[in-house]
Amino acid sequence: MRRGLCAVVASVAAALLLAPAASAVDQVNTKKLRKAVTVDGILEHERALQRIAIANGGNRAATTPGYDASVDYVVNRLRDAGYRVSLDPFDFPTWELNGPSTLEEVSPTARTFVEDTDYIVSQFSAGADVTANVVPTNDIVIPPPGGAGSSTSGCEPGDFPAETAGNIALMMRGTCPFVQKYQMAKDAGAVAALIFNDGFEGRVEPLFITSPPNIGIPTIMVSSTIGESLYSEAQTGPVSVHIAVDATTTPNDEMNVIADSRSGNRNRTIVVGGHLDSVEPGPGINDNGSGVSTLIEIAEQVARLNQNPRNRLRFAFWGAEEAGLVGSTAYVDEQVANGGIEQIEANLNFDMLGSPNFVRFVYDGDGSAIPLPPGGAPPGSAQIEQVFLRHFGSQGLVSDPTAFDGRSDYGPFIANGVPAGGLFSGAEGIKTQRQESIYGGFAGLAYDPCYHVPPTNGACDDIFNLSNTSLDQMSDATADATWTLARSRSPITEAQTARAAKAAKAAKRAKRSKFWKYRGPLRLR
Repeated sequence: MRRGLCAVVASVAAALLLAPAASAVDQVNTKKLRKAVTVDGILEHERALQRIAIANGGNRAATTPGYDASVDYVVNRLRDAGYRVSLDPFDFPTWELNGPSTLEEVSPTARTFVEDTDYIVSQFSAGADVTANVVPTNDIVIPPPGGAGSSTSGCEPGDFPAETAGNIALMMRGTCPFVQKYQMAKDAGAVAALIFNDGFEGRVEPLFITSPPNIGIPTIMVSSTIGESLYSEAQTGPVSVHIAVDATTTPNDEMNVIADSRSGNRNRTIVVGGHLDSVEPGPGINDNGSGVSTLIEIAEQVARLNQNPRNRLRFAFWGAEEAGLVGSTAYVDEQVANGGIEQIEANLNFDMLGSPNFVRFVYDGDGSAIPLPPGGAPPGSAQIEQVFLRHFGSQGLVSDPTAFDGRSDYGPFIANGVPAGGLFSGAEGIKTQRQESIYGGFAGLAYDPCYHVPPTNGACDDIFNLSNTSLDQMSDATADATWTLARSRSPITEAQTARAAKAAKAAKRAKRSKFWKYRGPLRLR
């Protein structure tokens, strides 16, 4: 207990000491907004999302009626609050698994695996019947020496041996997104692809994950037990596997919801986002109804308090995040193409804020605790991290760092140079004894035991899968960071200061040009 208390005090002190020195963001009084944002207000929206799921087949997944109803709910709430609301369309096909699938080892050991227990077919898997040899990537180590989630298997083209072409790629779960692994396997010429879990506590069973739409090959996640067994056999000789999937992919459009404040410098837009879709197994009330509901509550309270942001606030509700950040990626690509990315000063991302066995995780934007992915973090991400640490420190609350690896909707932003940050209350990871001593809850159990639970287990991520304490503390930090960036006179980086000044001058010139064009005849008299 004494050691845990010392760790708490040390962490708080570090946050308090580091924040002012590292942050280029102004300190802003956010007390009024934080007081207005309440758990009851958040739960009003959570209950609405639960009702939507119940009325629409039990989920709010992209392309389903539940997602469409969720879009309507967000649009109506934010239009009523006075925001400029628009729907941002993107290409996203529908996918249907038409019947049972088959995964079986033909040789050297004949055995048949059980669907939804040993393996789960990934979303957008192609329908096909394939028999071929399993070819592991050349960088699999069991267990990964860096711990859970540290394997780089399948993240780079060089990971795939030449014999992958025409065979079945076998990869381990790890640092890069599932969709990236699947695409790399397809590009290497694989006729099917398997990803296996990495075998750490809470990371044994297969998950319902996604592959890129129109991937064109069967894609399946298997348990760590099956994956390790296939890998071991492949070290001594050919391993033949038969895969049969009956699935259909159909072209379709989906929508992001974008809501802009009516005031604020549009050349310093703060995009505050979270994904609106759930996975197919359940209502998605924590993942990510908690982030969505918190953002709606903040947006409504900003409007109710008649607060005017200095920098434009853009609340974004992303579609098809669960299918591989599809909506946010399409949005960022569009902004890059039309030059709108230059107006975005920062992105804040909130994905899962109410985990029942929560930890106050802050994205490690400066890489001080967890190594940054290749390419690092855009300048300004460290300053955003300090905004969160400064808030938690001011409340006497400890936080833990979480990987800034681009695996949620901030990923496309940082890939295009936009500073980002955000919060996360934990998913399938296992709470440690140290974390139990700080946050309470239960060591040895997942932060969210309902995270991506397979359909055979029934709907789990519902209105009862929330911690009000987590919602309370994380929503305060969300409100604080949102309003701090919305009101800060100082752009996050010097480059943004210069960019904002250049944009302001351009706008002034355009206004002057329009004025003199109108007044021209008077000047000629």
